[in-house]
Amino acid sequence: MIELFPNTDVINFGDLPPGINALLQQGVIAYRRDRAQADQLFRQALAAAPHELPTYFCLYKIHTYQGNLEEAERAADGGLKEAATQAGWDTDWRKWLPEPLLPEGAGRFALYTLKALAFIHLRQSRPEAAAEKLAALKVLDPTGAVGWPVVAALAEGLEA
Repeated sequence: MIELFPNTDVINFGDLPPGINALLQQGVIAYRRDRAQADQLFRQALAAAPHELPTYFCLYKIHTYQGNLEEAERAADGGLKEAATQAGWDTDWRKWLPEPLLPEGAGRFALYTLKALAFIHLRQSRPEAAAEKLAALKVLDPTGAVGWPVVAALAEGLEA
């Protein structure tokens, strides 16, 4: 869904309205020199189009990188709820049921964001909250397609 094009600074955020894509691209560029401006651009995109999932991704990523973990958690929670709604799922991830095939689109974003929340919880020294999410992901994504096994390995390493 979201990938860096090789040899360019343009990020493919998927099918977005041009104005929202422009704000996200500007935010990515701004992040290198002015993190507050990047946050402002991402929030502007979120205010203009709160249904566009990549904006939540940008917000929780930059705040996780900066160690602003409460802000990262808020952004991830918002993205998780929006993705769940778009996927037709309950907004409470504890009520999600495994599907025969790993979902794409909003469902995959929801699972990916649940993994991100587990990572954020590890960084917040909240291993129980992380473990709860990782246990759910083990059932919802048994193949580890969204990358939760990496976070689970980090959690195990912290226990050692």
